[in-house]
Amino acid sequence: MFAIIAENKIREAILKGEFEDLPGQGKPLQIDDLSRVPDDLRASYILLKNAGVLPEEMQLQKEIVNLQNLINCCNEDQTDAGEINALRKRLTEKMLRYDMIMEKRKAGSNNAMISYQNKISRKLGYHR
Repeated sequence: MFAIIAENKIREAILKGEFEDLPGQGKPLQIDDLSRVPDDLRASYILLKNAGVLPEEMQLQKEIVNLQNLINCCNEDQTDAGEINALRKRLTEKMLRYDMIMEKRKAGSNNAMISYQNKISRKLGYHR
């Protein structure tokens, strides 16, 4: 019954031209391939993605890359040694936190999750 009502409403909207001039009209849909995301994680993945939130391990990887780049750019002659040491300490802390998360997850992870993590790591420019 609901399907018939919905179909009628859609037909009415088409006749009124309510679906014309919509953004992306005539272009293929951009569909995310979630085949490598485990079934039980897909809903949370979509929710986090739409909110622009990265999982903690991905956020840590991003911070690790940024800190490493910052350290690499520091000129030791012109930068205070204390500042460089503070950056190195923060980098070590982030790496340890990341390793702890991954060790905890390692016991329950499966091949699809590992493949997904590697793909995201490559996109972030972090190779482990």
